[in-house]
Amino acid sequence: MKNIFDLSGKKALVTGASSGLGVQFAKALAEQGADIALLARRIEKLNEVKSQIESMGRKCMAVQCDVTKEIEVETAVGQVLAEFGRIDILADNAGTSAISPAENMSEADWNKVLDVNLKGVFLVAKHVGKQMITQKYGKIIITSSMYGIVGNTAFPVVNYHASKFGAVGITKALAAEWAKHNITVNAIGPGFFESEMTSAAISTDDFKQYVAISCPMKRIGNAGELDGAMIYLASDASSYTTGQIIAVDGGWTSI
Repeated sequence: MKNIFDLSGKKALVTGASSGLGVQFAKALAEQGADIALLARRIEKLNEVKSQIESMGRKCMAVQCDVTKEIEVETAVGQVLAEFGRIDILADNAGTSAISPAENMSEADWNKVLDVNLKGVFLVAKHVGKQMITQKYGKIIITSSMYGIVGNTAFPVVNYHASKFGAVGITKALAAEWAKHNITVNAIGPGFFESEMTSAAISTDDFKQYVAISCPMKRIGNAGELDGAMIYLASDASSYTTGQIIAVDGGWTSI
């Protein structure tokens, strides 16, 4: 039987690939056979991940890029195309957060989160999408969040919610616009996973109590538990799935 999850020969670009979920996504795609282009601002971190991907027997390139700056995005995508010739898969993952009560949130904290999580997501999709339209094939997976589906009572992050709800909007709009080009656009909505961005917040007793009350599975996600959703949406197994968000959250958004 044909392995419909096989990504052998595919070329994938992963943003936010210097830490956290970006690293997990890059490794998951590489394990299924894809060659990987890593994008992030911290080139030294990217080079560490690049070595890990290459040790798996895959081609890998690291490209320094600030996704909030269109000229850098356009240049980075051009570098990837010069090396790989095409981009079959985009894991549009770069993200950030800034905690502040809404009534006290600074314009700088609002702009910081929206610039990365919304504008950055769009800019990368825009420039990769141009190539995918040309080649008449593409799989775009946007990292939203379960906080792109529901609000929350634990963390004052209206900027993060706005950006992640917006990422779902981008997903659905691009899915509708680009379906005619044989491009699928879907989103993953992770619950809490340990990462560089979340490590401080998830280590407190209050947070553990919050999870026990709010999550049916009463735990955060483990490393690797997002891989299945990513591989499904990046592969031809999802050839008729577009414009969707898959929440991988232990049932959090089901209640």
